[in-house]
Amino acid sequence: MSRVVRDLSFTQADFDAFARLSGDDNPIHVDPDFSARTRFGKTVAHGALLCSVLRGLIEELAPGARQLRQSTMYPAPSPAGMPLRFEAETISQTPEKMTISLKVTRLDDGETTCVGETEIAR
Repeated sequence: MSRVVRDLSFTQADFDAFARLSGDDNPIHVDPDFSARTRFGKTVAHGALLCSVLRGLIEELAPGARQLRQSTMYPAPSPAGMPLRFEAETISQTPEKMTISLKVTRLDDGETTCVGETEIAR
């Protein structure tokens, strides 16, 4: 089995830039004052931003492969400024397809913020 790991943190500027590019300017992602009054206490990453990093890891595992499906869930938030660990690991493969597990974990407390699976054509 193959595994790729990348640690990184997003800044508020990263969230703002992603909001501009995606058009998703939900205040939970881009408004620190609004977010401070929510149960999260600060702005949190867009799920699509997390998936973009995970897609880069998939590309490292299988360069040029075509993604067939992906399923992700977000059990906890990924706040601005918090170190995150992104992981993609091959869990099964045939000559035609590969299944890869996906995970994002907050390094400060070990909480999983994104978990899922993708299938790619080889």
